[in-house]
Amino acid sequence: MSLAHDLQYAAELARGAGKLILEQYGKVERLTKTHVATTAEAVTEADRASQRFIVAGLRKRFPGDGLIGEESDTGTSITFEVPDVNGRNWVIDPIDGTNNFIAGLGAFAVCIGLLERGVPVLGVVYDVTRDDLYAAAKGEGAWLGTRRLQTVPGPMSDSAVVMMTSNLIDKNERCPAWVFRWLSQTNWKMRILGSAALEAVQVGAGVAHGAVTVNGKLWDIAAPAAIVIEAGGVVTDLTGKPIFPYDLRGYVGAKVPFIAAGAKAHATLLKEVVEHP
Repeated sequence: MSLAHDLQYAAELARGAGKLILEQYGKVERLTKTHVATTAEAVTEADRASQRFIVAGLRKRFPGDGLIGEESDTGTSITFEVPDVNGRNWVIDPIDGTNNFIAGLGAFAVCIGLLERGVPVLGVVYDVTRDDLYAAAKGEGAWLGTRRLQTVPGPMSDSAVVMMTSNLIDKNERCPAWVFRWLSQTNWKMRILGSAALEAVQVGAGVAHGAVTVNGKLWDIAAPAAIVIEAGGVVTDLTGKPIFPYDLRGYVGAKVPFIAAGAKAHATLLKEVVEHP
């Protein structure tokens, strides 16, 4: 069954949410989520308004589907309304790059992904300030507007661009050795945008050879994974194991570290991460 109409609807929701949050860009107060156990993560009323808008739209069009969202109105939990973990479940990040949004740095995105049996089959990542909409659905191709996307076909080289998220402290509260190697002993072009989803879709768009996120969550990767995979890329965890199908049972916001890369670049990046922990 084609997901083309579902993709179009999700894209319209992402654009609508983007318009909503732009009205509050540079005017919001930084709040804190009380359900985050390790670090105080930022949230704003714009995040919550964006999620309410998307959730309302999805409930109207797909009343039987499940919903997983980064935010809740109380800030005491994520949104997890999943009647069937093996069914259709939408995964929402209403603003990926909230700290950028608060600071007035225009690298943030609205992300809407769809998992079927735990596998990403549809994804929309809307780069709000640039009005760039990255979208893909299984069998429909990956797109930036009207341009079809493909991952970089070649292996890593001195000109390769590699994306990393800003929080690189691992579960052992240290910065991994591969980070220092890449910064000091390679000619790779390292870039950090502060939005895991925007970094990952650069792989799908053929801009970056790879993207590595140490402290991502499911909503950071569900939507961009659909785009990267449909564009010919590979998405795994930091040990090389498949992330998908993802077991949604009892999900409350566990970290989902990932490597997203072109098919030939992935092996090199994975080897570096595994051999230099």
